[in-house]
Amino acid sequence: MTKRRARRDFDDAFRLQVATMVVEQGLSQSQVCQDMDLSRSAVSRWVNQLRQEKMGRTGPGKPITPEQLRIRELEKQLRELESDNALLKKASGLLCPANQVMDKLITELAKKAPLTKLCALLGVSRSGLYARRTRQNRANQICADAVRVKATFEASDQTYGSRRISQALQAQGLRIGRHRARTLMQKHSLRARWKRKFVHTTDSHHHLLIAGNVLARQFTPTAPDTAWVCDITYIRTGSGWLYLAAVMDLYARRIVGWAMASSMHAQLVGCALQMAINSRNPKPGLIVHSDRGSQYASAQYSQLLAKHQLIASMSRKGNCWDNAVMERFFLNLKMERTWRKTYANHQEARCDIADYIVNFYNRVRLHSTLGYCSPAMYERKFRQTQQPT
Repeated sequence: MTKRRARRDFDDAFRLQVATMVVEQGLSQSQVCQDMDLSRSAVSRWVNQLRQEKMGRTGPGKPITPEQLRIRELEKQLRELESDNALLKKASGLLCPANQVMDKLITELAKKAPLTKLCALLGVSRSGLYARRTRQNRANQICADAVRVKATFEASDQTYGSRRISQALQAQGLRIGRHRARTLMQKHSLRARWKRKFVHTTDSHHHLLIAGNVLARQFTPTAPDTAWVCDITYIRTGSGWLYLAAVMDLYARRIVGWAMASSMHAQLVGCALQMAINSRNPKPGLIVHSDRGSQYASAQYSQLLAKHQLIASMSRKGNCWDNAVMERFFLNLKMERTWRKTYANHQEARCDIADYIVNFYNRVRLHSTLGYCSPAMYERKFRQTQQPT
């Protein structure tokens, strides 16, 4: 019985040395096997492995060259990393972190690695990440726009609708259209509320001198102080009615004179007109239009017009449209201020109405007729065009 040879272990350097003797030095496999007491099958495997590795292939057996040994070691490390990565992905799936957590993590790590690699590593859809970021940016923008719409609505004393709010914000350089403003107002329950009331004030049943309708509804003059309109309205207070007489310059819809009193006498309209004359110093020939009320047909009012060479004009009998612009101002005043408040006495009403005219209506309130400018801004633009270049 033939005695079996004991198994011998050879390191990588020895196998490489034996295979090199055959491949590079030209020795025969038989001679090498005999000289070094090696089996022919082992030497054949080593020689075949070396030849394959010299051709850039991995070979069928264990690598023997340093390069292939290094590659085999790197491949082993890669397999271990892939196994660890798969394990972490499974653990992440079991923990079920919210999208916000993953997105925040990716944002923090984006400074150190490409976004595509991070998404693949964490198992996050890149398109989903972009969609969530877009929605978040959109939500932040809507939140900021809602704050601006609320601020503009409050600044208008809760009187602006979606048209004026969008125009006011666009004047500040913000791109918010009417429909978006309306949507945000509806979402946050921002709505101007008022009650309509109509009561006739002046008395046209008299035998005083009536002027003709010189204005003839020409409500758009080309320059300031070309045509004024006048009228009287009343305000409810805890101390009884307070009567307001006002004078408006039609060019910029600006209130240039007003007066208030507890009775509706001729002196009331005279005080309002005198205030307008003092503040504007109009040239002779200015048209002053009113209704046919006895106050505007009185001798005192007519003398004031004649003194400053102003032309009287009156609406036709029973035709409120001939003085529609002034009627509209009184309606705005009541809808936006007086109907929304309760005045304890005349003095409280006087102060609040004067504040509305001076600080809001003339300076701030946007008029659609003026291209959504305030009266003061519209007049300022006119003066700028008149300056010599």
